[in-house]
Amino acid sequence: MSTSATIPKLIRNAHGERIAFSFVAGEPESRELIVIGHGVTSDKERPWSEGLSTRLAESGVASLRIAWSGNGDSEGSFADSTVTKEVADLGAVLDALDPAWRVSFVGHSMGATVGVLTAAGDRRIHRLVSLAGLVHTKEFMERYFGHLSVGDFMLGKPHCPLSNQLVEDLHSIETVVHKAQEIHVPWLIVHGTSDTVIPIGHSRDMMTVAESAELVELPNVDHSFTGKGLAQLANAVVPWLLRPN
Repeated sequence: MSTSATIPKLIRNAHGERIAFSFVAGEPESRELIVIGHGVTSDKERPWSEGLSTRLAESGVASLRIAWSGNGDSEGSFADSTVTKEVADLGAVLDALDPAWRVSFVGHSMGATVGVLTAAGDRRIHRLVSLAGLVHTKEFMERYFGHLSVGDFMLGKPHCPLSNQLVEDLHSIETVVHKAQEIHVPWLIVHGTSDTVIPIGHSRDMMTVAESAELVELPNVDHSFTGKGLAQLANAVVPWLLRPN
């Protein structure tokens, strides 16, 4: 009989909404599982996340790419999507996973915010990776989406209308820089120097107070790790995740 850790057939959050996921297996006896969360208006099927899953599988490590509720193929309304709700979504994912897994979390952009808030208090996260992480949530909301009115399409996407809930949540959180000192697990921060969505200064600010973090700056790489940034991302993250700790 196989002793491999298992993946649930269905994951639902506290609202009963199904959370869609894509599982890519690693070596059968491996207990390492990398949960990957996307950013605002995005989905689990992105070039950077699919590429990362592929590289992890080639190294024998399993990954689980999730779509936050209200995004992609997950149930729920995008209008209800907030960092706070996504933190709860991640908690539901961790609740549903076989406890035999040793879980690391990789979050991109706003997904990295979710990772910081979760890892600061949930010991089921053994390692944390923040990719182009959103740190100063209020500043980002005002700078990047401040020109929009509630109901306007975020980034021109009809399925992603700006909501009062998201605006209020990002303003209420304001910043997660203070949470850095509450994270005591191994933590890798990766940020491109050409990121115009979330400036690399966000990650540098985290490093001023983080005790367990390493920062890798990728020259001339943008927010979505496009082009050569995909390989640079994987080259930074996968070997780090393979380190024994």
